[in-house]
Amino acid sequence: MPEGHTLARLAADITGAFAGRPVRVSSPQGRFAADAAQLDGSVLVGAESAGKHLFVELAGDRFVHVHLGLIGSFDVRAGVAEVPAPVGQVRLRLVADHPDGASYADLRGATRCDLVGPARRDEVVAGLGADPLRADADPDRAWQRIRRSDRPIGDLLLDQAIVAGVGNVYRAEALFRGRIHPLRPGRSLRVGQWRAMWQDLVELMAEGVRLGRIDTVRPEHTPQAMGRAPREDDHGGEVYVYRRTGQPCLVCGRAVRTEVLAGRNIFWCPRCQPAFRSRAVQ
Repeated sequence: MPEGHTLARLAADITGAFAGRPVRVSSPQGRFAADAAQLDGSVLVGAESAGKHLFVELAGDRFVHVHLGLIGSFDVRAGVAEVPAPVGQVRLRLVADHPDGASYADLRGATRCDLVGPARRDEVVAGLGADPLRADADPDRAWQRIRRSDRPIGDLLLDQAIVAGVGNVYRAEALFRGRIHPLRPGRSLRVGQWRAMWQDLVELMAEGVRLGRIDTVRPEHTPQAMGRAPREDDHGGEVYVYRRTGQPCLVCGRAVRTEVLAGRNIFWCPRCQPAFRSRAVQ
C-alpha cells in the first residue's frame, strides 16, 4: 500500500498540473459517472493529503476523497501535446488545457473515490493520527496513546488513528534507526525516544516526497560508501532491514530477522535492536 509520502507527492503533482484551471471530469469506467458529471467544468482549487488519504478540491467546497488501497494508482501527466484515450479501468479522469500543453490524470484501482463536502473531509482528517508530513500534526497526541498501550510499538506505528501515513517500510526503518525492537510495548518507551523517532519520520518522509522513493540509510551506509551493490527491489530505495530477511545488517553484520505482527511482516536486526526486558522482572 502506498505510504504517506506517495500521497503527499501526488497531491503536489495534481495541484501543479491543475490548480486554478477548469477541468473536464469523467469516469470512463462508469463507477464515478454521476458525480463526475456534477464536477465537469469546475475549477480545480488544489489537492492535499492526510495520511494515506487524498482530497482533490474543486470550486464550491467539493472534494474528491481518494484512498488508493493496495493496488490503486493516480497517474498525472502534464504538458502533453495530446491527451490519449483512457486505457484500462479508469474510474476518474481529469483533463485541463493549457497553452504549454494539456494535463490529464487517471485514477485506477482505488478502494475509495467519493464526492464529499467539507464536513466529511474534516471528519476523515480528524479521525487520523499525527501525520509527519503535515504542519498541523500533533505528535504529543500520538504519544499519549503510545505511552499508555501494551501493544507493540511496531503495531502502534501502523495504526492510522495514532500515526497517519506510516506504512511497513517507514515503520521498519524508523525503528531500526532508533534502535528499538518492534515488539517492545509502547508503554515502555521514553518520551525522548518517541520524540527522536517522530523527528526522524518527519525528515525521512519529507525526503521521500522530494525523491519519490524511500531511502533511509545514512551516508556512511550507502552502496558507494560501503562498496556494495545497490539494492534491487521493486520498492526501490536503500533501506536497513525492510525485506532484507537473512541478509547481513549494514551496521553490525548480523542476519536481519522477520516475524508476523498483526498480519504484517516486521523486520529488525537482533543486535542493533535488542529485545526489551523490563527492569521490573529482572
